Formats: sequence, structure tokens, C-alpha cells
Amino acid sequence: MAKKKTKKKKQVKKVNTVPVKTKEKVSLGEYIRGHKSLLGIGGILAAVFVILAAGFSYIITNYTVTTVYVEGNVHYTNEEIMSMVMEGHYGNNSLLLSLMYKDKGIENVPFIEKMDVSVIDPHTIKIEVYEKALAGYVEYLERYMYFDKDGIVVESSLEKTDGVPMVTGLKFDHVIVYEPLPVEDPAIFTSILNITQLVNKYNLSVDRIYFGSDGTLTLYFEEVKAALGTGENLDEKIMKLQYMIPSLLGEKGTLHMENYTEETKKTSFEPDKVMGDEMKN
Repeated sequence: MAKKKTKKKKQVKKVNTVPVKTKEKVSLGEYIRGHKSLLGIGGILAAVFVILAAGFSYIITNYTVTTVYVEGNVHYTNEEIMSMVMEGHYGNNSLLLSLMYKDKGIENVPFIEKMDVSVIDPHTIKIEVYEKALAGYVEYLERYMYFDKDGIVVESSLEKTDGVPMVTGLKFDHVIVYEPLPVEDPAIFTSILNITQLVNKYNLSVDRIYFGSDGTLTLYFEEVKAALGTGENLDEKIMKLQYMIPSLLGEKGTLHMENYTEETKKTSFEPDKVMGDEMKN
């Protein structure tokens, strides 16, 4: 007998499927509640910004400097000192200036040791200037070299400064800023400072101080030379000059005071010879 062919049943593999979640719609209220913390931080930052802006505006408006007192300046005008201190876009704000210069002076300014700034009230500040103690200056390589009481060269400048006398007769072969003038006798700087202080004490304006090789001292007042000898009785001689020099200004000649003392009071004025007088002689 013939065998009947049987049909094989197809096997179907079962595959595990995962249902795909569809994106649910979120309402505005739910979104806000979900980002509440971020909105809170943003609100705080915005509030801080508004407060800072209001505070800055208040400071700029209510702390504007309208009155400035400047003390101690000789080599610079009040306006020049103010421009050095109150520089920048907000340089006229007293509060910002007080923060900028709190426990800190202004340094590295020619002829000035330092400047202190203090705030008197929201609209008033005071600038105190402490100038370097200059005894005189010498000319070197077409520059004016200013030195202090110890002979230290503190400044090199192309401009003359009123109130500081020129000193001649000193011998030196080089000048280095912030180092002493290399003279033979450093004690001469004590004499220079003493002379400078005395002429300032008696309100005299000296153009030049000359030290002779023989140790003699001569002060120049425009065209009048005051020969003071070797420096004895210097205080008495310069005190006398405060009365004599005003009457001699406009003259040309030498005021001899080499032998002047409080007891002798010996002085004489020798006019310079003019060309006609020399030809007659």
C-alpha cells in the first residue's frame, strides 16, 4: 500500500513585543510646577540685579564730588593734583574714591612722596600732598637733576621748578637717579639744605647758590650777587638779606657781606662796571 504524504505544519515563532508609549500632552500648569525651582532662581537673580542697579544709580547720583580741598602742593597746581587723583569715568564719586584709596596713598608721581585722599562728606573730599624735600638741583646733560637733603638725586626733569634753587660749583662726573651726587664732600648737602631752609624762612627767592673752590658762598638774586664768605653767621646774614635785596632789585652788582656780624653790620654794594667805565679806566 502506498503511504500517504502528510503536510508539515509551519511553526510560528512567538516574539515578545514591548508596547510603545506615546508622548503625553503636558498642561501649562504642570509645566510650571515642574520648573518652579528654576523660575524661583531666575526671579531671585532678577531681583538682585534690580537692587544692584538701583544701588549703583543711587551712589552715582548722591555721592558726586562738588568740593575738593588740596593741601601741601607746591610743584603742581590744584587742578593738576585733582586730575591725578580723580581720573577715570567715575573719578568724581566720593564713595568710589574712598574705596579706591582706603589705606593706600598715591605714589610714583614726580616730586611727590605720596598723596592721601579722605572723604569729608558725600560731596567733599580732601587731598593731602606730601612732596619730596628738595634741597636744590644741578644741570647735567641738558636736564635738571633734583636732589634731596642727603644729596640723593630724586628726579630728572626737562623743566625748572619754582622755589628750588640751582646749585653750581659742585664737581661731579656722572649723575644717577636715586643715588647720591658723587661730590668730594657729602657734608655740603647739609649746607645746601640749611641755606634753602633759611631763604624760605625769610621769604627770599634765590635763583642760584654758588660754592667757590675756596669754600666761599654766593647767592644770586636776579642780577644781584650776595657774597656771604665762608658761611659764618649765615642765619644773621640771610636774615639781613630779606631787608636789603628788595631795595637792590633792578641793580647789577655784588653785595659784600663776607664780614657781616650782628655787631659790625658791615656791608657794601659794588655795582658792576659797564663797558663805558672799563674804557675810561
